[in-house]
Amino acid sequence: MKAVILAGGYGKRLRPLTMDKPKPLVEIAGKPILLWQIEWLKKYGIDEIVLLVGYLRDKIIEYVGSGRKFNVKVTYVVEDEPLGTGGALKNAELVLRNEEKFLVLNGDIITNLDPLRLLANVNENIVVSIAAVPLRSPYGILSIDEKGYIIRFEEKPIIENYWINAGVYAMTPKIFEYLPDKGDIERTTFPKLASEKRLIATKYTGVLWRSIDTYKDVEEAGKELSMLKGA
Repeated sequence: MKAVILAGGYGKRLRPLTMDKPKPLVEIAGKPILLWQIEWLKKYGIDEIVLLVGYLRDKIIEYVGSGRKFNVKVTYVVEDEPLGTGGALKNAELVLRNEEKFLVLNGDIITNLDPLRLLANVNENIVVSIAAVPLRSPYGILSIDEKGYIIRFEEKPIIENYWINAGVYAMTPKIFEYLPDKGDIERTTFPKLASEKRLIATKYTGVLWRSIDTYKDVEEAGKELSMLKGA
């Protein structure tokens, strides 16, 4: 089973951290995001990694190498120019088209969700299963009674009734019929699959999930992971 990691972006919102290193090598609680991902995948028996690299790719290749030091097998697919998430994945068709199914994940997330559940949900009719997690409010939430008194303050709670794309997918090779040469999969491919009812969500609750988009995310994820390691 192969897992594809989209690791070619510029990480502009994380500058200056990404001025001299690609986003997947930004450290969270003492380890690069990419290493967190590799260790997570290995726990579920997934040890064949396809890295889609672009920006500062030599840094990733130098760090990961063949993958042997992490007990995984690594293949690299290089984009010579920015292709977007959809184009980057299409660029890897030769490596993936003979697979029955495979995982795809953004190179900026840290999670412990069970990816095998995703893989179980794709078949000849369902081309993609998207991991969905409850929305975490970016703000503190006030509970206010009928007289205007604040009765409770919740700091960035999980909002259970709203679901977001967790950036982890299971796919079949049928996906290559829908991918653009350039462009993001979320704006091109997924709407088309949804209209054909070939796209499904796999819901996860009570899992660790963090997207590392800003410096604030680096700090907050670091604190959360340090607490988990110390527990």
